[in-house]
Amino acid sequence: MQLRLGLPHPTQVREGMILLPGFALKRQKELLASLQDILAKAPPSVRLTPGGRSMGARMSGCGTWVWHTDRKGYRYVECDPQTGRKWPEMPGVFCDLAQKAALECGFFPFEPDGCLINVYDPGIGMSLHQDINEEDFSHPIVSVSLGLPTHFLVGGQKRLDSVRKVWVQHGDVIVFGGVARCLFHGVEKIGDGIHPDLGACRVNLTFRRAKRV
Repeated sequence: MQLRLGLPHPTQVREGMILLPGFALKRQKELLASLQDILAKAPPSVRLTPGGRSMGARMSGCGTWVWHTDRKGYRYVECDPQTGRKWPEMPGVFCDLAQKAALECGFFPFEPDGCLINVYDPGIGMSLHQDINEEDFSHPIVSVSLGLPTHFLVGGQKRLDSVRKVWVQHGDVIVFGGVARCLFHGVEKIGDGIHPDLGACRVNLTFRRAKRV
């Protein structure tokens, strides 16, 4: 099943998972300026899985804790492995957007302590996976799409459950928590194109609460 989105109102994808079309557009100028500042301080790089395979998306982040993967495993780290320095501080516009999106979907309070930044070049996607390295699943995930459009893939609680394709484009936000918090999800390979602000790529901001309060 494919949902045709881009509607001006919130759309329920699954129970506990809501699409907010264009929710980030009002503050896109601030978002993009902050994004460029973060990526200048913590350049995105390709990470390795514990099995030694290269991830497709290039990764960076900001905040106190950012998700990381290498041969040692999946975990959250306080320092950028590429530079050895603390991750850039999470900009106020990032945190404010994540909190307002979560509130819009009925998840409150939400205090993200990190933002994973994935940069997808054309031909790159992300296979189905669960976000399960956090300590407290009572907090939602807030996912912000910037740049080129693609399909966000939404599965079930098991890897082989049926998958829905949700078309997401620049400024769309997806929030999932509650019964949807640990659903399998992924990203279809990005098609060719040029976005006027970000060029030939898609950037995803994923806000999470990694550690217990």
